[in-house]
Amino acid sequence: MKKILLLAVMVIATTTMLFGCKKSEPSSDTIIIGTNAEFPPFEYLDQGKIAGFDIDLMNEISKIIGKKIEFKNMAFDSLLIAMQAGKINCIISGMTATDERRQHVNFSEPYFISKQAVLVPENSNIKNFDDLKGKKIGVVIGYTGEMVVKDMYKDTSEIISYEATGQAVMAVSAGKVDAVVLDMEPAKKYAANNAGLAVLDTALAEEEYSIALPKENTALLDEINKALNTLKENGTYDKIYSKYFNK
Repeated sequence: MKKILLLAVMVIATTTMLFGCKKSEPSSDTIIIGTNAEFPPFEYLDQGKIAGFDIDLMNEISKIIGKKIEFKNMAFDSLLIAMQAGKINCIISGMTATDERRQHVNFSEPYFISKQAVLVPENSNIKNFDDLKGKKIGVVIGYTGEMVVKDMYKDTSEIISYEATGQAVMAVSAGKVDAVVLDMEPAKKYAANNAGLAVLDTALAEEEYSIALPKENTALLDEINKALNTLKENGTYDKIYSKYFNK
């Protein structure tokens, strides 16, 4: 009797695992968007809600293409993996459209031009990018800053990679690294919100931010590109830009 009951329980449990816990799929009119909310002012958490320039931009794009959107916050270096696995439909996260990434994904038309900056303590003797030679440099995994620093200073400096921007900023504030290299606008935000930090404008590694999509989803790519052009033509893009950068 115990064996029969045990077998019945196992059958019920297996059925629940297979059917009761089945992952729900988004409807065809919903786009699941991956982002990393540690990159202000492009994406960040505001009272637990994802906000920022990229978020506002995607909300306006969704209105034009007539689709609902849902944002998923995850580590930056896991975004492309998640999209290739089908967990998200596209990515907007201050992502640079590099040739290496283009081998695996399609990119929309650029929506922002950025460059790299150096975040240092205010009393630092680092005054420009060349001064990083021989220093302890913090970078964020997957960011352009990591690629630039490793390319230029892998033989002359100690490079420490962090999983999140906040970790890298805490490290330079605590003196664990001499500087952190990351994108200009986020660097400005972190300096403004962390006393004792300053930003060096290096005018190095200008880059284009684009929305990433799977290779096979060319239809959504076309819709997003058309929407971006519309937002730039009707002034909506400029309004969003002014909200975050013209202050």
